[in-house]
Amino acid sequence: MRRRVIAPPARRGFTLVEVLIVVVILGVLAAIVIPTFANATQDTRKTAFVQELRVFRDAILRYEIDQGQLPPDGGSGSVPSGLEPYVNVDQWQGGTPIGGVWDNETADVLGAGMGVHFDGTGQTRDAAYMTDIDRIIDDGDTATGGFRVFGGDRYYTVLRE
Repeated sequence: MRRRVIAPPARRGFTLVEVLIVVVILGVLAAIVIPTFANATQDTRKTAFVQELRVFRDAILRYEIDQGQLPPDGGSGSVPSGLEPYVNVDQWQGGTPIGGVWDNETADVLGAGMGVHFDGTGQTRDAAYMTDIDRIIDDGDTATGGFRVFGGDRYYTVLRE
């Protein structure tokens, strides 16, 4: 007579321990990856700010070529009168990628410049953050060169001194 062998019951899922191990591994991987993406986002914002600053600066210089003078000071966040055909008005009025609002200055301590005014709109950036941006644009020192700090809350690329 043959003996009948009984097979063990089929395993149909994972044990609680196996699931917990996978969750812990995923948590560790997320803890490693998320800060990397956060830094990439900050670098992207800095780069976008620099690019938009250059576009607006070039628009102001084009206005100067066409009109024979720089546009009047439009006030923080406002497009200067007459500059509308040269810039994307919504982009100008929507604020900068790093917080604050776009601003141009004429006949000020600066002479003439284009940049960001941290007027409480969006996030305000500290001097170290803006020094990083200055390294992309200029000499890494916001007190000198073509990108400077004025009044502690305004950072401009100098158009005329």
